Amino acid sequence: MSKKNTTRPDGLAYSTNKEFFNDFPEEESRETLPKEKQKLRVKLDTKQRAGKVVTLVDGFSGTNDDLEALGKQLKTKCGAGGSAKDGFIIIQGDYREKVVAWLKDWGYVLTK
Repeated sequence: MSKKNTTRPDGLAYSTNKEFFNDFPEEESRETLPKEKQKLRVKLDTKQRAGKVVTLVDGFSGTNDDLEALGKQLKTKCGAGGSAKDGFIIIQGDYREKVVAWLKDWGYVLTK
């Protein structure tokens, strides 16, 4: 039984020409909401983390670059590691009260 390449009708699966695969829709660029309209929620989470506690910031609406920039600021202020992906900012450790206070100081007034 032979496998047939079903990626494209002409059998081409890879090309270095960026113009060649123009049949895929481009990603929509989301605008970042102003700080006053962001509804951020800060909570503790231990699910699927082997019992380790992380501070989770949820509800950010905007571009990934702005999400990563805010995550970097929070990680620097906490002095802890973490990541920013899929609309979440994850900070290692229990920094819930500090994160809420910093976000409110920075203009995110709808933070809980």
